[in-house]
Amino acid sequence: MGEGFGPVRGDADDDVSGAGGPDGDGAARVPRKEPIRVLVVDDHALFRRGLEIVLAQEEDIQVVGEAGDGAEAVDKAADLLPDIVLMDVRMPKRGGIEACTSIKEVAPSAKIIMLTISDEEADLYDAIKAGATGYLLKEISTDEVATAIRAVADGQSQISPSMASKLLTEFKSMIQRTDERRLVPAPRLTDRELEVLKLVATGMNNRDIAKELFISENTVKNHVRNILEKLQLHSRMEAVVYAMREKILEIR
Repeated sequence: MGEGFGPVRGDADDDVSGAGGPDGDGAARVPRKEPIRVLVVDDHALFRRGLEIVLAQEEDIQVVGEAGDGAEAVDKAADLLPDIVLMDVRMPKRGGIEACTSIKEVAPSAKIIMLTISDEEADLYDAIKAGATGYLLKEISTDEVATAIRAVADGQSQISPSMASKLLTEFKSMIQRTDERRLVPAPRLTDRELEVLKLVATGMNNRDIAKELFISENTVKNHVRNILEKLQLHSRMEAVVYAMREKILEIR
């Protein structure tokens, strides 16, 4: 699982998107009135213990608890209400990304930093969507863990340089796709497709829509598939949001 820490990969200039100097700009830290309370979550006990030893040397950081999987992390977060949850992505029983949403529900003020060996873009995107404020690879140095904790506690986001570059690439791609869509006129849906879309928006399933329109369930499925293909979307909910945004459909 890659326990332990190593040097950050990439050039020093890349640290603007990761964990840089003492406070990201070399300035002296302002002493805190209360230590930053941290919950450590990782399925490897040895790695958790290593983090505790490293963070115990920091006067302004206090490890208040630990957990070995996402399910236990949610329970501990609810009990301890930590300021920061330092959590692995892939763990047994319940992974870190899945646990993010639940932790934000039981401890809304907690900020989550994913600390993982996973450099998969999908994990990065899913973690951010689930509410993580930081995404760091386990290759970072011990000093940078404490620096990242302080930065996130102060309201900053922390992403390892190599992952930040992937995120920027994806943002550029998203902007390009959005611009390309604007150049294409909104596709025209048939009257029946609009009827189906409106009923989908009310929360009806295919069976209920079929009964409402006196058509077969297979016909409903075909209409939904055609709607998604025309709008170049992937789910029913995306179709509804798109239709409302583009004023193809207004729900009163």
